[in-house]
Order: sequence, then structure tokens, then C-alpha cells
Amino acid sequence: MTVKPALSRSILALAVALAAVPISAGAASGYTLFGDAQLVSPGNNSPTGVQLRSTFVPAGFGGIDFAIPSGTTFGSISNLGTDYKFTAASCGGGSPRFQINVDGKNAFVYVGPPPSYTGCVMNTWVSTGNLATPAGFVDTSQLPGGAFYDTFAAADLKYGSDTVTGIQLVIDSGWFFKATQTVIVDNVMINDTTYTFESKESCKDGGWENFIASPGPFKNQGDCVSFFASGDKN
Repeated sequence: MTVKPALSRSILALAVALAAVPISAGAASGYTLFGDAQLVSPGNNSPTGVQLRSTFVPAGFGGIDFAIPSGTTFGSISNLGTDYKFTAASCGGGSPRFQINVDGKNAFVYVGPPPSYTGCVMNTWVSTGNLATPAGFVDTSQLPGGAFYDTFAAADLKYGSDTVTGIQLVIDSGWFFKATQTVIVDNVMINDTTYTFESKESCKDGGWENFIASPGPFKNQGDCVSFFASGDKN
């Protein structure tokens, strides 16, 4: 028997509205932070990650809004994933999740062990791998003819040509735990782009040597600076 993560009407309403939340930082790097989100150090084998936090009282949320190339369609999303580490509470209540904005609504890709998307380990970096494989699950229940446990293969048949206007990575389940929910994310993958949340400034003063995993390792400071100057792409 499969169990859906508990999702309240207020959370679903919030999910629809998040793209309109005022943005705070990072636009030059292809992403912006909103709500209770901030750059923290260290990331996963790198100088910087992003901490996302959701409080219970008052109800709070945090997220990252990613710049999506014009003309992106649902069917063109072939790679979606992140490294993550929980430092308070766990996954549950429908977050963390990727939100794919399509047709004025959202398709959700949940982070955590399916089918319940609860019980994430604490204080340990975990990689989701690619969540957008043909057999990967995507919640399309907000879309016409959608289903909670849709697969990307099935969803592509229904929505493949539909335009994607945005993608966010969101946490908002403090209500579910009745406590603060906190996760650090790093190396977020959207198609052929990996967001590491560093800049060329992170390469200076020996910082290039801290990149012992993706997007490094680098040969020297110049190699590191060149990578970020070229648009943060692997």
C-alpha cells in the first residue's frame, strides 16, 4: 500500500503562489533566493550551499527560483536533482520538492525516499540522483488528467509540449513537524546546468582547493575562475 505525503490546502495554495514571492539574491548566477533561504558555508565538498528553512509559528518557507531558458517545455526536462542534508526535522508534508510551473499550475517532484517521501536521514549529505528519468515519479495532480504517482514517461505524453515558465526548489513543511524544518542543498541539477552557489570569488586565497567534488577539482585558481566566468556549467 502506498502512502501520499500529507499535503494541506494551504500548502498547495502556497505552492501556486511561490513564484510571485519577492526575490532576494543571486540573479547573476541563474538563481534567486526567496523566503527563509540563505547562502551558508560549507556546502557538499564545496565552500557554499543554500540553507532552506520552514518555521512552524509563524508559518514560514524558503526556496530557490531558477532561471529557465525561454522555450523550455515539460518534455525537455531530462535531469532534475540535488544534494541535500537535513539539520532539523526531516522530509515530509510534501517538502522539499521541485516545482515545475506549467499551464499556470505546478507539477511537483518530491525529495526523499518514495513512496511516502518521509524519513530522510539527518546530518548526512545525500544525492537524489536524477529524479526526472522516465520511471521517476512526478505529481501532476494539479494538471488536467494528472495523477499523484505519475511517471515522467506518462507525463511527457500528456504535457510534453507545454511551456515551463519556472522551476523552484522549496521547503515549507514546518506545519507538518510542528517544528522548524531545515535542509542545506548544493549541486542542484536542471538539465545540463549544475548550480553550485559559488562564484569566482570562492576561488581566491586557496579556495579553489576546496572544490574536491563537482564542479571541481580544479587545476589551479585560474581554472576555477574560468569555470565560474563561463556561466557555472559543467
